[in-house]
Amino acid sequence: MGSNPRRLDRIDIGILNQLQQNARITNAELAHSVNLSPTPCFNRVRALEKLGLFKQQVTLLDPEPLGLRINVFIQVSLEKQVEDALRRFEEAISQRPEVMECYLMSGDADYLLRVVMPDMRTLERFIIERLTTIPGVSNIRSSFALKQVRYKTALPLPAGGLTLADPEQTTAEWD
Repeated sequence: MGSNPRRLDRIDIGILNQLQQNARITNAELAHSVNLSPTPCFNRVRALEKLGLFKQQVTLLDPEPLGLRINVFIQVSLEKQVEDALRRFEEAISQRPEVMECYLMSGDADYLLRVVMPDMRTLERFIIERLTTIPGVSNIRSSFALKQVRYKTALPLPAGGLTLADPEQTTAEWD
């Protein structure tokens, strides 16, 4: 992005919010929703894309009909939090398709994973055959999600606009 700040106005924020809700929205529908004509809307979307604001576009699947009924949060502690052990763990976890999210944490556990599974037997195999076999793993604690109260993928954006400079100096006008 360089050092030149770029101001995102209310229309830019509106475009980003609409695209976060539905990446398949047509340009005409998007333009209408933010009160622009199609060509300026298209140009703004391209400019936002060039700023590197779009990470990726995906289709979010419903896990239930796919048989993925168990949503588990797993805390993993390592014997030593040294660079080699962290790298080895992260590489091993990155290869596992059932691991939906993985975070290096502060606090009691070194990592927090979210995994989805079809059943308890599959979870047991994952823990015994995959997690415990990663060198350096010392403790594993699982918590089962009983009910998903909220799940979203859209980031909160300030309605009043946003000035982009670099990640440490971004300023926003939050409501």
